[in-house]
Amino acid sequence: MKTGKLTTLALTVPLCLAGCSGFWDAPVNPTPPTTLSSGFFYVLNFAASQVAGFSVKTGVVTAVTGSPTTLSAAPIAITVAPNNAFLYVSTLSGIYLYSVATSTGQIALSNGSQAISADQAASMQVDSTNSWLIEAFTGSPNLFAIHVSPTDGTVVTTIPASVALPAATIQQIAISPNNAFVYVAMGSAGTAVIPFNANNSNPFGSVITIPAKSAAGGAVSVAVDPVTTTTTTPRLLYIGETAATSGSNTGGLRVFNYSTLQEISGSPFAINGLSPSAILPFSTGNFVYVLNRQVSGSSTGVITGFSIAASNSTYTLTPLGKTFTVGTNPQSMVEDNTGNFIFAVNFGGSPDLTGYTIDSTNAGYLDTVISSATGTDPASAIEVAALH
Repeated sequence: MKTGKLTTLALTVPLCLAGCSGFWDAPVNPTPPTTLSSGFFYVLNFAASQVAGFSVKTGVVTAVTGSPTTLSAAPIAITVAPNNAFLYVSTLSGIYLYSVATSTGQIALSNGSQAISADQAASMQVDSTNSWLIEAFTGSPNLFAIHVSPTDGTVVTTIPASVALPAATIQQIAISPNNAFVYVAMGSAGTAVIPFNANNSNPFGSVITIPAKSAAGGAVSVAVDPVTTTTTTPRLLYIGETAATSGSNTGGLRVFNYSTLQEISGSPFAINGLSPSAILPFSTGNFVYVLNRQVSGSSTGVITGFSIAASNSTYTLTPLGKTFTVGTNPQSMVEDNTGNFIFAVNFGGSPDLTGYTIDSTNAGYLDTVISSATGTDPASAIEVAALH
C-alpha cells in the first residue's frame, strides 16, 4: 500500500469506472474564514474507492462538477502531471489515466477506460518534461519509468524502463524540480538516490543509498527544495525518518545539501511526532513543514514547521514557535497552486480535510481555515494532490 500502513485492510469495493455522484456527504465548512480562493485539488477516499475534486471559492470548499469519481478498486496513490493536462491514480487493480479540464477541474477516465499498468504503485511522480511516470510498488525491488505522451499521458513505450533498488519496502518517491534525480524512501533500507535523464530510453543512472539514521527506524517520506525566483537549482534534500531523534517523539527530519548530499548541522531535527508521513517545502523557499502521522500520547497528528536561512551554501533550519493541529492519522499534504492554502488529509477523519493559510503576523505559522468532509464518512482520505 501507499506507505505500508494499510496492507491489513480487507477491501470490498464497487466496480465503476465512470464518474459517479449523489452518494456522498457535501463538504462541511462551518465557519468560512476567508475570502481567498484556491486552485483545484484532488483527494483519494480509500473507503469509498473514490477520487474527489475540490476547490475553495471565497472561503468555501466546493466540489468539482461531476465529482467524486468512483474507481475500479481502492486507491493507493495519485499524481498530477506538471502541465496539468492529466493525472494518474494508482489502485489495487492498476494505474489509471485521467484527463484534466484545467478551467473546471473535471477529470475524465482516458486510455479507453483501461489501466495503463497493472502495477499497484505505492508512490508515483511525473517528471518535469511530462514524459515519464516514475513509480514503484511494495514487494518489488525496482523503480519503473513508464514512457508517456506529454500531450495526453498515454503510454508511448509498452515496456517500462527500470532500475534495481536495494529494497522492496517502497514508501515514497520524489523527483528534483530540475529533473536531475529521483529519490525513493525505502523504510529501514534508507533512501535511494538515482540520477535521472529524461532524454535517455532508460533514464535512470546508478543507485546510491543514504542509510537510515537508526537501525530501529527508517525513511518514510522524502522531498526536495523548490526552485524559486532566487534559486536556479534545489538547495536541500529532506528525508523523514522514524526513530531518528531522542525523547518521547522520536521521528526526525534529516536535511542534506542537495549538491553534496552532506547532512547539515543540527540534522536530524525533532518534529514533535513519531512518523513523518509527508514533507512539504513551501514554494517561496522560506519554510518546510512535516506532517506527523503519529504523536506520542495523542490520537491526532500535528504539522511541525521550520524556517530556512541560507548563508552562501550553509543552511540553517529553525523550528517555528508552535505545532499545528491536524486530524486523526494524517497521511498527505500539498500546497495549493495559488500559494494561498496548504491542505492535509486525515485517514481517520476528524476532519477528512484540513486547510491552512500562512499567518499574516507570525512568519510561517499556519492558520486553520478549512475543516471539511471529502466524502461519506468514514471516507478514509489517503492522499491529496493539486494542480501545479
